[in-house]
Amino acid sequence: MSMDASLDSAVIMEAPAKLNLYLHVTGRRDDGYHELDSLVAFASVGDRLRVELAPELSLEIEGPFAQGLDADEGNLVWRAAKAVREMAKHTGGARMTLTKNLPVASGIGSGSADAAATVRALVRLWGIHPDTHDLSGLALSLGADVPVCLFGRTAYMRGVGELIEPGPALPTSSLVLVNPGVLVSTPAVFAAWQGPYSQKSPNLDDTDDVADFVDQLARHGNDLEVPAMGMAPVIGEVIYALNVAEDCLLARMSGSGATCFGLFRTREQADRAAEDIRTKCPGWWVESADLIG
Repeated sequence: MSMDASLDSAVIMEAPAKLNLYLHVTGRRDDGYHELDSLVAFASVGDRLRVELAPELSLEIEGPFAQGLDADEGNLVWRAAKAVREMAKHTGGARMTLTKNLPVASGIGSGSADAAATVRALVRLWGIHPDTHDLSGLALSLGADVPVCLFGRTAYMRGVGELIEPGPALPTSSLVLVNPGVLVSTPAVFAAWQGPYSQKSPNLDDTDDVADFVDQLARHGNDLEVPAMGMAPVIGEVIYALNVAEDCLLARMSGSGATCFGLFRTREQADRAAEDIRTKCPGWWVESADLIG
């Protein structure tokens, strides 16, 4: 999936779903923020942002998950746009239209992906050339997942999200993403997490073999699954539904939930499993996608 496209005086930017292929909690800083060790990849499904030159900043939100979202200055897209404009000392504006295809507060970084897409889109629209260090600091000021979403490729994410290292080459594979329609608070999940702290994991080996990739991932997990399931037991039902789906190689929760994913060798297998789960659980959000790096 192309991350961006230009059209006359407009820029269209994709904001793909972020997936924590594994996530370990490795410590806690004096300021209360937890340190993480995570392998992050992206899916070929996501939100979309269109920006056009305009005298002032404005934001409109549309799409299946637009309901209930405020298009005001508290929105992360707004905050990202203002941060870019202030950093660049830019005096112009932009008309921003966000198509919200991903569920919110769902563990797949939809808000962070939107913020990162906003940064990329406005840098391009306004023709500015910020320093990479400045962009990294700006991204982290918007949220812990924004730097890795701005990086936009498979990466190891460590620290509180500020330490980004390119990840391994990924084998061609596909996904089924499932969200049961419950909101899970990230701070509440971390507050419920009882430990113990995990050790930093060694980097995975590059591989073009899906079975080898899954074997490597299976040595890891998501430390936040247990507290998240304690708050929303339906997450366990989602993981079970994925695990018993035909051809599913591995299933786990992403981020702090409630979205979970299953890995499949082929898109055909993922499409078939998604349709089966969608039929059995019509109230769930279910999407098949490709794993992209």
